[in-house]
Amino acid sequence: MKRIMTVINLLLAAAVLIAGCGTQPTAGAGLPPATPAPSVSHGGPVKDYASFVDALRAAGATVEPAEQVEQPFFTVKGQIVKVNGADVQVFEFQDEAAAQTAAGRVGPDGSTFETTIVTWIAPPHFFQAGRIIVLYVGQDTGVLRLLAATLGPQFAGQ
Repeated sequence: MKRIMTVINLLLAAAVLIAGCGTQPTAGAGLPPATPAPSVSHGGPVKDYASFVDALRAAGATVEPAEQVEQPFFTVKGQIVKVNGADVQVFEFQDEAAAQTAAGRVGPDGSTFETTIVTWIAPPHFFQAGRIIVLYVGQDTGVLRLLAATLGPQFAGQ
């Protein structure tokens, strides 16, 4: 009789385990919908694309990745991010030394690059931090203050 009770208990335990492995209830089953975890800044200085986006969001900016961009004066493709609605171009290099070398090719006015002259539709503003160079072409003082607070002063441009 003891043996039969042990077998019954084992079968009941197995049934409970199997029932627990079923599908999870959905939001329609009386549970609130799952929400993704909010982006959290890792803190520290900006050194790459991810830490730049983190720092902007931590400062309260709205940041939305957009399309890729190419500039003839940089050897890497960039990523456009909309910062509070303004297009900001971010170029991430292999390391900080490569970013500094590329920054050194940008003339002080932000329009001359060794043998190339660019005519911009608005004033260019170049910033460099860690492995990234950030280019903002525009005049929005809020965006400029945000970029300077996040990346430090611009190294070239108007």
